[in-house]
Amino acid sequence: MCGICGLYSPSSPPQAALVDAMRARIAHRGPDEGSSESLGACVLGTQRLQVIDPELGWQPVANETGDVVAVFNGELYNFQALRETLAGHEVRGRGDTPVIPHLYEEHGVDFVGLLDGMFALALWDRPRGRLVLARDRLGKKPLVWSRLADGTFAFASELKAFHALPGFHAEPDLAALDAYLALQYVPGTRTGVRGVHRIGPGTTLVVEGGAQTEIPYWEPAPVDEALTDDDWLARVRDEVSAAVRKRLVADVPLGALLSGGIDSAIVVAQMAQAGAEPVRTFTVGFEDERYDERRYARAVAERWSTRHEEIVLEPDAAATLPRLAAAFDEPLGDEAALPLFLICEAARQQVTVALVGDGGDESFGGYERYAAMGLADRVPRTAAAAGARLLRALPARERRSTGFRARRFLEAAATPRGERYGRLMQVFSLTERSALWTAEARAEIGTLTSAGFLLGTPPRPGVAGLQLLDVATYLPGDLLPKSDIASMAHSLELRSPFLDHRVVELGVALPDRLKRGKVALRRAFADDLPPLVAARGKAGFGVPLAAWFRGELRDVAGDLLLHSDRAWFERGAVERLLDEHSAGRADHGHRLWTLVMLELWQRAHVDARAVAAA
Repeated sequence: MCGICGLYSPSSPPQAALVDAMRARIAHRGPDEGSSESLGACVLGTQRLQVIDPELGWQPVANETGDVVAVFNGELYNFQALRETLAGHEVRGRGDTPVIPHLYEEHGVDFVGLLDGMFALALWDRPRGRLVLARDRLGKKPLVWSRLADGTFAFASELKAFHALPGFHAEPDLAALDAYLALQYVPGTRTGVRGVHRIGPGTTLVVEGGAQTEIPYWEPAPVDEALTDDDWLARVRDEVSAAVRKRLVADVPLGALLSGGIDSAIVVAQMAQAGAEPVRTFTVGFEDERYDERRYARAVAERWSTRHEEIVLEPDAAATLPRLAAAFDEPLGDEAALPLFLICEAARQQVTVALVGDGGDESFGGYERYAAMGLADRVPRTAAAAGARLLRALPARERRSTGFRARRFLEAAATPRGERYGRLMQVFSLTERSALWTAEARAEIGTLTSAGFLLGTPPRPGVAGLQLLDVATYLPGDLLPKSDIASMAHSLELRSPFLDHRVVELGVALPDRLKRGKVALRRAFADDLPPLVAARGKAGFGVPLAAWFRGELRDVAGDLLLHSDRAWFERGAVERLLDEHSAGRADHGHRLWTLVMLELWQRAHVDARAVAAA
């Protein structure tokens, strides 16, 4: 696991010192080793976290002649099989990264499709003057790029590396930030900063001179098959178990983050059955019982005799927020980043690699909103609108309450079908954002668009279409960056068996009858789950935002949002959000969190960098 970065300039060789400075900004991703290598028109940099082959796994890696050189962030789970295909090549060591230049020699840019794992990579082909960049199929490992004013092409694992480059200025992209307010993340290949782009999941980017070519090499291709339920369940058990086993290869201590839900419980059960030593498990808890999952996690730990550690968070949220904002150099309004950030910090004291249950809901249809979409089709829109009006007239409910969820469902059911999923996903509606932005900001943004427009149309009918839409939007935009940045801020590698691309394709292909409530997972692994966990519905990894913004974060939010010199938001609109929430007339906790994280991002990654460059 590493951080990678580099510069490519066909007109004049880049300075290695600049790449050294870029590496320093992402040293947390790989604190064990670091280097920059000048290769003529290209300089490659890497920061390494030693996980496999500590002695000979250093980077960059090259072919026998030194003409093809690569740096790599991630893990390849099929590297041993790939090594066996490279007869006649001198492949250094016993790890995964050294296979990359040799695979490129054999297969050209198509070699990326042979890789099974989570990765972002950069490869320099000196004879052709070609830079090849690529990300894994689902986008687990990040990779961003930008063209500087002089034409130099820059890339890095994290955007913050670009702040080391002379002439780079982080200018907020207000249209992207409007999309952030709609969805709590910036969708697609935008980053929130003008001129900085993500490479898309399952995509190779080839850069030669001033030209660059995107080559998609994968998209989910679930196969419709007529199988019995027993056959489907057997396949689910086999694929998930295999995905866990191949993620257990490491030369460093390895454990699991145990949330108390069925996804992480299944991962821990398979880990326990695959290894001889007790699994190390880590759980985060809160004093507020509505957000505390320790008893469920404890049941799993006892069932599988793990070495279990519970971390009770009584976080000083005000003190933790700046640390969180410093880590996330692209805007992210998912509040689950905070407990994940803290549990990763604690787990890193004992392990270097941890398996997680991320992706179970996308892969196996676990989200409540999937069922809501199907139910909404059966509710007349006029009746739904009347019910929503009635619930809005009742006292405010918190987001996790049944009343809040019922109102959200009815509001979505009253929405035209093409906008319905966006209505379920949105943070600020189109109307709310229009009232929030100042006239000057709206003029810069241009036409504001709805959350449904930003997400696009599901590519298939039914639950499968919603799963595929989430795989294309929510997963690479929110869930995966959250996990990567929160963990790598502490030099902890997370591995996600449910996001094995074969598991994803299998889960999408399942008939709908085996998806609702993740029936397939519950039945396939029934013998592995403690009764307390098996009978449990989805809870999510939340934090008590409503209480925080009426307590310890109340003044913090006011100071941040009402005393900014930015002319982005109407002061009256922000004051209404704060006042309504504080008085208990509404639960705006999620909206306030999204605004606070946006302001902290601006201060940490735009304002501070502008002052430093002055």
